[in-house]
Amino acid sequence: MTTTRTSDALATTSEVAAGAAQLLTPVVIDLEALVVDGKQAHWHVRGANFIGVHELLDSVVAHAQAFADEAAERIVALGLPLDARIETVAAKNTLPALTEGFTSSADLIPQVLAQLDAVIATTREAIKGLDEVDLASQDVAIAIEQGLVKDRWFLQAHIAG
Repeated sequence: MTTTRTSDALATTSEVAAGAAQLLTPVVIDLEALVVDGKQAHWHVRGANFIGVHELLDSVVAHAQAFADEAAERIVALGLPLDARIETVAAKNTLPALTEGFTSSADLIPQVLAQLDAVIATTREAIKGLDEVDLASQDVAIAIEQGLVKDRWFLQAHIAG
């Protein structure tokens, strides 16, 4: 008797999908918050190294958006929906608030670094949890963490003594 493999045999289980979504969703939420706050910082930075910081913040935003898209698409590829509407992001993100209005680069950079640290912490929690749930999703989270750490390093270099 010949056994044929169906597409169901290749599908992920609902437990894997649910676990991966539970761990990746907070990453998406924090990244989307970083996108919004990063643009706010980009528009309102003033002072020393303005052009460099202004342009670097645009890179941080672009990377955060790409990382959020990657994590969100992983969740959806596993067959689950994701709620990353602005009201959900505002209610559930873990990022510390930025100062409102124009802010000197010396004051703003540490605030953005604190936001990056929050997203990195959320992503590292996902990496740990995904080790037991779904290694492919863990690979997505690891790549995101690597990119965030690199962006943090570039931004930190502007205030390093």
